[in-house]
Amino acid sequence: MTNRQLFLQYVAQTSDAPLALEIVKAEGMYLYDSSGKKYLDLIAGISVCNMGHGHPAVIKAIREQAEKYMHLMVYGEFVETPQVHYAKALTENLPASLNSVYFTNSGAEAVEGAMKLAKRFTGRNELAAFQNDYHGSTQGALSMIGDEYYRNAYRPLLPGIYHLRYNHMDDLDFISDKTACVMAETIQGEAGVVAPSKEWMQQLGKRCRETGALLALDEVQAGIGRTGTLWAYEQYDVIPDILILGKALGGGMPLGAFIADKNIMNVFTHDPVLGHITTFGGHPVCCAAGDAAFHSLLNSTLIADVRSKEALFRKLLVHKKVKALRSSGLMLAVEFDSFETNKKIIDRCIEKGVLTDWFLFSPQSMRLAPPLIISEKQIKMACDTILETIDEV
Repeated sequence: MTNRQLFLQYVAQTSDAPLALEIVKAEGMYLYDSSGKKYLDLIAGISVCNMGHGHPAVIKAIREQAEKYMHLMVYGEFVETPQVHYAKALTENLPASLNSVYFTNSGAEAVEGAMKLAKRFTGRNELAAFQNDYHGSTQGALSMIGDEYYRNAYRPLLPGIYHLRYNHMDDLDFISDKTACVMAETIQGEAGVVAPSKEWMQQLGKRCRETGALLALDEVQAGIGRTGTLWAYEQYDVIPDILILGKALGGGMPLGAFIADKNIMNVFTHDPVLGHITTFGGHPVCCAAGDAAFHSLLNSTLIADVRSKEALFRKLLVHKKVKALRSSGLMLAVEFDSFETNKKIIDRCIEKGVLTDWFLFSPQSMRLAPPLIISEKQIKMACDTILETIDEV
């Protein structure tokens, strides 16, 4: 049997039409399949590989840490240098109130931890989320996401969660002194890159302060430089009580985190003790990789270059069949008239060696979220291919 046949037979499937590309190598901006064909990567593993594939500093950190030690003990018991160093680096680049880092295995697990933290700290049991927000696929995170199609098959879900309209002022009145936490994507990812108004985001923060609800901003997709600032919330002059991270946090390795003030985070230490635990969260090799990627990003001009690269995409991707182009830095959504049209364009682009995808809650839109290292030449090549494909389809 071929590896593709083995994949279809033995690896659990999540759709009846997986891409099933057999990738044998990834380097920089490119993926290479078993036939030697290369693909320009415009989705970065869904906003994971911000520094590209196989970054030398990340590979070096993984090798060095793997030689020292890997898993030792459940999270929070041993002093593990990679965790300590990375937590310090993150908090040094965050406001003073975001000073305590809880590392998890993924963004969804960070969402779960943030939900528990808010309930435990406030003593309240209601949670608010927003329509078309995406927070993950585990049971608690699924209860928070704002799309009934994906929630409905798994009911009953967690009680006490209500979904408001994103970027609607009137709905902020539903946040009350019974609300433990309001969770929002700073930039909606799976909705097809939807950014709120600055006024709305600030009013959201104000309403949370008035009611005592914690504001948790999910930057699993939008964080780590993707929108043109290190953290997307910086563009709104608002500071969350809890910041939720994942994807690019691990530099290509599985890692998530939720970050809050130590006075908030300390509620996990008592009543009950071990109030939130994980075996592999903050794995030392993952933290070493993430720390290396994070410092490489900070020591580069990549974040400063995001806006000009965004502008180049917007300048070039002009076509009568493009219904809308939404962007926030190097998160872009190219909207067509239907999913059918979009899928045909995506499939043909992949055939031509340009890898892209669609959005869960905006299937008519093409996802563009390349590694931040993408060059202007590569952007032009990608846009030329997309425009040629639109004409063909």
